[in-house]
Amino acid sequence: MKIQVLFILLLLASIISQGNNRIYNILDYGAIGDGQTMNTKAIQNAIDVSSKEGGTVIFPAGEFLTGTLYLKSNVTLHLVENAIILGSTNINDYPHNTPEYKFYGDSWVKQSLIYAEKQKNIAITGKGTINGQGGAFKVTTQKKPGRYMNRPYVLWFVECSNVKVEDIFLTNSGMWMQHYLACDKVRIQGIRVYNHCNYNNDMVDIDGCKDVIISNCIGDTDDDALTIKSTSNRKSENIIVNNCILSSHCNAIKCGTESSGGFKNIVISNCIIRPSEQKTTIYGAPEGISGITLGIVDGGNLDGININNIIIDGVQVPLYMRLGNRARPYRTNQGEIPVGSFRNVQISNIYASGADSISCSITGIAGHPIENISLSNIRISFKGGVKVKKYPAPVPELDPHYPESTMFGILPASAFYIRHAKNIDLCQVHLNFEKTDTRPVLICDDVDNLRLRQITIGPNSKPAYMLGLINCSNVAVSEWAINSSVEAFAKIDGVNSRAVGLYNNKGAFEKEVLFGKGANKSALTE
Repeated sequence: MKIQVLFILLLLASIISQGNNRIYNILDYGAIGDGQTMNTKAIQNAIDVSSKEGGTVIFPAGEFLTGTLYLKSNVTLHLVENAIILGSTNINDYPHNTPEYKFYGDSWVKQSLIYAEKQKNIAITGKGTINGQGGAFKVTTQKKPGRYMNRPYVLWFVECSNVKVEDIFLTNSGMWMQHYLACDKVRIQGIRVYNHCNYNNDMVDIDGCKDVIISNCIGDTDDDALTIKSTSNRKSENIIVNNCILSSHCNAIKCGTESSGGFKNIVISNCIIRPSEQKTTIYGAPEGISGITLGIVDGGNLDGININNIIIDGVQVPLYMRLGNRARPYRTNQGEIPVGSFRNVQISNIYASGADSISCSITGIAGHPIENISLSNIRISFKGGVKVKKYPAPVPELDPHYPESTMFGILPASAFYIRHAKNIDLCQVHLNFEKTDTRPVLICDDVDNLRLRQITIGPNSKPAYMLGLINCSNVAVSEWAINSSVEAFAKIDGVNSRAVGLYNNKGAFEKEVLFGKGANKSALTE
């Protein structure tokens, strides 16, 4: 008890030094931390009183069972070490909340353990734990109508500004762990998340938010980890993510799937993606489906993303970029959804190991290319081991398909498949294969203005040809280093192939170029 009193005194001194001299202990409002007493009214009373003049609501050591709490302006919830907020396992303790802000999902997402709408200067801090006990709301299948209903988030903030979530441990949500919808000035720092008790167990969802910083966080989730969405006409923009350790059975870093408003000015750096500690999956695969996924499929524009210094360990597909046309509206009677745009992405200094044989892909749709993509200093080690026919079968377009890196199955290229793209630059890319793989390393189809420079390929890549170019134009391929014997360096197909230049490429290939169906030798530039 003396230690707890001393801690509160020190905390009070810290708060006073920051200009906030009001502190409210939930015990003074009748809360009981025995893990059994329902404390919703007591905690809410402390929040309500604190909100009148602003202050910090203290959760001392103990287990405090509660239903929905409404966080209000100028209030901080502070959980001391060994303080635990336990979400009720009775769905009736989570009243429905319908935000004024309209978004995709507003007809089925209605509940949360901690909820705030149109509030400002709110925070959750401390070394304590918030446990949503979300396994109590489990559904048996994701194909059941209404499958998202009656599964509360842990945190749900809508149209709030100056939001801070810092240092706490979040676990066991019935749905996404955190949903920040149309918020401004969000700071998430030093938190830990472990979310493996239900479907849709994301780590964090930034949705149509502006001016966001996420740093020094550790997350391990069944569904997507760091997730940036746009479920309305509002962009997710001006977002910085750094120094995080992420694990997911699905996608560790993801922009999408919902993309109505789009994404702009996002920087993600200095992160590690590693296998989950949880080997039993609800979704996905134990090793994770993708390391980095960028997807525009419901309209919207993706413009200006920089991803740098990422280590990716063991996921099936390290890099996946997709411009598709699912065209799902975020509200009724929205009308036709135009195809979005995907441009200006720079990814550099990536080291990935243990990648599966599916391969990485960068794909748009016919007439709507992915544009201005730069990959530099990329090292990927694939499992390899795929043996295919000499000339691979066409890959289906799947324009309206859900954007998942596994959507095409095993691709005809062992490392990268690029289709419907413009202004693509790969430089200093090092590719290795654990087992012999007979697929071409890269296949590019309908790509204009393509630069493939300083590509190094390990000895277990043994296809008939290393590079496949199908209806590609304005191509420069230079300074490749091939460490295996192959029949040909490149194969050119298609009547629209033109202005292909091959320069200073080294390796034991019998022929420099093969010409396939429809291709003319004049496509090759001296």
